Amino acid sequence: MYQLTLPDKSIKEVASGFTYRDFIEKELPFLKNKALAVRLNGEEILDLSRTVEKNSNIEVLTYSEKLGWETFQHSAAHLLGMAVQNLYKNANLTVGPVIDNGPGFFYYDIDFQGAIVTPEDFPKIEAEMEKIVKADHPVWRKVVSKKQAIETFQKLGEKYKIEIIDGIPSEEVSIYGMGEWFDLCRGPHVPNSGVLKSFKLTAISGAYWKADKNNSMLTRIYGVAFPTKKELDQYLFQIEEAKKRDHRKIGKEMDLFSFQKEGPGFPFWHPKGTILWNSLAEYLRSECNKRGYQEIKTPAVLSSELWKKSGHWDNFHENMYFTDIDEEDYALKPMNCPGCSLIYKHHLHSYRELPLRFAEFGSVHRHELHGVLHGLFRVRAFTQDDSHIYAPLDYLESEVMDIIDFTFTVYKKFGFSEFKTFIATRPEKSQGKDEDWEFATSTLKQSLKKKGFRMELKKAKVRSMDRR
Repeated sequence: MYQLTLPDKSIKEVASGFTYRDFIEKELPFLKNKALAVRLNGEEILDLSRTVEKNSNIEVLTYSEKLGWETFQHSAAHLLGMAVQNLYKNANLTVGPVIDNGPGFFYYDIDFQGAIVTPEDFPKIEAEMEKIVKADHPVWRKVVSKKQAIETFQKLGEKYKIEIIDGIPSEEVSIYGMGEWFDLCRGPHVPNSGVLKSFKLTAISGAYWKADKNNSMLTRIYGVAFPTKKELDQYLFQIEEAKKRDHRKIGKEMDLFSFQKEGPGFPFWHPKGTILWNSLAEYLRSECNKRGYQEIKTPAVLSSELWKKSGHWDNFHENMYFTDIDEEDYALKPMNCPGCSLIYKHHLHSYRELPLRFAEFGSVHRHELHGVLHGLFRVRAFTQDDSHIYAPLDYLESEVMDIIDFTFTVYKKFGFSEFKTFIATRPEKSQGKDEDWEFATSTLKQSLKKKGFRMELKKAKVRSMDRR
């Protein structure tokens, strides 16, 4: 017998050989049709088909929980992958993750081996997905050795899966499937395909394998999935309403800004747009003044020596613009921080001057790939309203709390009243000591907690150029 402790602290005994689905059907029948997966001890997430093998604290994950939602969307990506391979026999699957931002909740990157797929093909693919849902295939899981997995996918000609397996450090991998179809995946997944009742393919684009332009160009198909048609219809209605308010459409209609072929990704602000731009800058400038910030300006072009010292030259070389002046290397600044640091170090400072708060409306330039440019949301040149604060460590928490107040004052001014708060942890490309990052992360957590915000850790590989 095993003991499972529920969130309300009640303890339930489970017989050996029971699955988590068996447990839910017996002890929590009101969740029988909503349960998607379980989380044990606040960490491990398992499929309902897994056998209970230890005493644990247990949470039942449904669509209304973030982790349950992610499980649902990831299973929908598998549904898409299966439908595509049923229709396009030569198609190779690569990866199909869940995403927080984009034209869908999930996508699958697919090598169609020369076949041309467009949005006009979506109805055909969705019809095949419907067939799989109606068949209500149980979702199965199998753990195999890396060698066995490679042999299996070699027989299918799935070269991308073999490359993924080669990069997995463990000696075993898991495979998930529905019926005879299967895919490499660590899971978890919904119990059966019939759960994925309502879905819609929403967009298509190109993407390089591993985001490397030297690799194969793949087709990325996006989609969304919901437990009910009502929820899907509501979402699609909101999307249509949002399209009416698309900033690109409004910008053109009101003659605010444009993009020209002579400078793709570089916004041209027209007279009316410049009035709005200046009004926004004036508002932010007044808020900075209230909080003791001193405004500065730093050059747009700086020596390569500075960018090498800051780490940008080595880590973000591909995202920078360069020039040669007097036979020396220079670069357009992709961010304002190094220039501000030069102003700070220009003089010796007494501790009595601290904290020093600098604000800058600095024009920065970043070489983004053409395929990711998107209106004013993703551009190659923009003005970053930056602040840099120089303060003793014992001031850190109070300064962070002031920044939180400042940030949400501005958000609320523009009508944003509901927030999701994330703390980004240390990325792979970064500088500094681990203990400094841990102290900073801990301070951020404590400050948000004191301000009454709930937060999530964001461990995605976000570029350190975008976080400070």
